[in-house]
Amino acid sequence: MTLGTALPSPAADLLRTITSTTPATSPHRPDGITARRTSAAALAAALAANARAWADLVEYRPAGRWTHLLDPATAAAAVDPALHEDPAAAQVWLLSWLPGQGTPLHDHGGSAGAFAVVHGALTELSVTETRSGGVRDDETLLTAGRVRPFGPHHVHRVGNVGVLPAVSVHVYAPRLTVMNTYRIAGCGLQRTGTERAGVDW
Repeated sequence: MTLGTALPSPAADLLRTITSTTPATSPHRPDGITARRTSAAALAAALAANARAWADLVEYRPAGRWTHLLDPATAAAAVDPALHEDPAAAQVWLLSWLPGQGTPLHDHGGSAGAFAVVHGALTELSVTETRSGGVRDDETLLTAGRVRPFGPHHVHRVGNVGVLPAVSVHVYAPRLTVMNTYRIAGCGLQRTGTERAGVDW
């Protein structure tokens, strides 16, 4: 499979925004130094836009989703020089999804982040607990070029319900160390397990 090099909107629009020239001065920084902090969504969009820099790493595994932790130096080399410091402060994963493959319902252990769909399409089911003790869910189809940011308490399930393989790039900040899995119970979300970096992945 060949990954496309053109990134559809809205990811392309986001990428243009964060790589545009930053003013040399800022009203909040009278010394003329402008602090720059790129979001996980912007970094995911930048990595997706230059998928050819890492596409040869992608594999497909019929037994389950393929995942690959991208080396910070490789991630930095794939993005605009203005963003080179950002991969060092984050964690980047590449994932491939054959039709029918997906995740359980899970969180990211307090890490915020974003993922960009590079090829194919993914369906995300987001679940939040309500004040009344139930849950509210929202399902979204994410096609190539879509970037999905999420906060540190986001619970979701992602899968490929289509007929074509999918590829995505995921950015976490701070680095992903724990993932909790859940099931939907009558009283809301019930935790079913915990996976830990260095032990389970």
